[in-house]
Amino acid sequence: MGRTNAINSAVSALFAAIYAIGVITLAPISFMPFQVRIADSLMPLAILFGWPAIIGLTLGCLVANFFGGLGYIDVIGGSIANMIAGFIAWKISQRRFQGSWLLATVIENLIVTVIVGSYLWFILAIPDMMVNGIVVSGLLVSWGGIFMGSLVSINVLGYALLKILTRSSIVGLLKSRGLRIYVEE
Repeated sequence: MGRTNAINSAVSALFAAIYAIGVITLAPISFMPFQVRIADSLMPLAILFGWPAIIGLTLGCLVANFFGGLGYIDVIGGSIANMIAGFIAWKISQRRFQGSWLLATVIENLIVTVIVGSYLWFILAIPDMMVNGIVVSGLLVSWGGIFMGSLVSINVLGYALLKILTRSSIVGLLKSRGLRIYVEE
């Protein structure tokens, strides 16, 4: 294994471990339709690290959801959601237009919301609810819960983390350690 492959594998393993530990440690707020999965604040870092982060976030979700108790649909579905969201965010950010990072994180949130919110609605049989005399679909309730939690974790915390880690001094340090970084200094 070459030095680059070893570094990429280490970065993937680090992302997987941090994600899984974060979800498992904060399990009471990391599962069910109304969740704030703090570990999802790592999702925007796919913009910075590319494939190693995408793979790590996918594997970390797979491990974390295995311990979540919602079964194989959650294990597979959540992992696929993270992989698709991370990959699309990375690709959007490579276009390097004004606001591409913000758009990328919003898209990440929407992908996670639709995929995870949909299968949680199915698994948990979330019923329709009456809100101010209006019947709201259980699916919309599930999407709303996931969206709001992801708004906090991905769009607020994750975007802030991305902005901090893309400071030129930090990018220079990461590159000097042999990491492939997908932003310009």
